[in-house]
Amino acid sequence: MIIDCGTCEVAGAACADCVVTVLLGPPSRELIDEHAAAVAVLADSGLVPPLRLVPRRAS
Repeated sequence: MIIDCGTCEVAGAACADCVVTVLLGPPSRELIDEHAAAVAVLADSGLVPPLRLVPRRAS
């Protein structure tokens, strides 16, 4: 899984409550599948906020 914050519809507005910002700092990072699975477990357990990524639609 690649998380590209540059393609997120809610970038800026939802960054403060997104797991990418909490775990990795400001946007512009990518997560690999294994890390994404671990983040999902942490979010489901309430230990970190969930991923807020909303991919932009192609024009």
